Amino acid sequence: MEADQISISVEKLRFAYRGKTVFDGVSTRMRSGRFTALLGPNGAGKSTLIALLAGLVVAQRGHIEILGADMARKPRAALAQMGFVFQQQTLDLDLSVYQNMTYFAALRGFSGHRAQQRIDACLEHMGLSERHAEKARQLNGGHRRRLEIARALVHKPRVLILDEPTVGLDIPARTELVSYVHNLCATDEITVLWATHLVDEVDLSDDLIVLHEGQVRAAGAVTEVIAASGVSNVLDAFTRLTANHEPAIPTSS
Repeated sequence: MEADQISISVEKLRFAYRGKTVFDGVSTRMRSGRFTALLGPNGAGKSTLIALLAGLVVAQRGHIEILGADMARKPRAALAQMGFVFQQQTLDLDLSVYQNMTYFAALRGFSGHRAQQRIDACLEHMGLSERHAEKARQLNGGHRRRLEIARALVHKPRVLILDEPTVGLDIPARTELVSYVHNLCATDEITVLWATHLVDEVDLSDDLIVLHEGQVRAAGAVTEVIAASGVSNVLDAFTRLTANHEPAIPTSS
């Protein structure tokens, strides 16, 4: 891949917490404008990697670049290009949909007419315009997640990172949200990193990173990972790659 096709680059990352090594030399890259599924079982290190990308924790070695901005040297430039939806919901349930958006826009430096334009556009994009006056607690789980995505997009990030965003949702809401974000990636040409432990959230058209026990077991287009694993579907590839006796396969990203 050419350098200008990479949105997120993780190089030789080492991170230990309370004496336990989570990553030791892990490297991977994510292509611009693509939906990349970060797939791994619980405890694989997905949330830790996202915390590192968000600057919530700092690696002891290695480096992270977001669209060319080094996270260690230029954290503000890197973070300005990203929007996040974390596993734990962070809405203020006693505020309205619009108030949640206004508050977050202000944190991102948007106010007045400029903020109103961005908020209206994001709520429209996520199908929440008609519910702008409702309190967040009146929304169901799927619509709360949509609101969090709208909020994450208010500053027009080029990268959207979501950590297990469908946790706690029923199957219809989960399916709808997966479809929404895939469409968002395609129509807005935004780079999406979607962390999940559920193989049915991965589309054959996606890129895929399989993470297991702090190691990248495979990375590349989904179809390439399946073929290199010698199987016929994502589930079988994931099962094989997360079996401890199986070697990792060469990565193309």
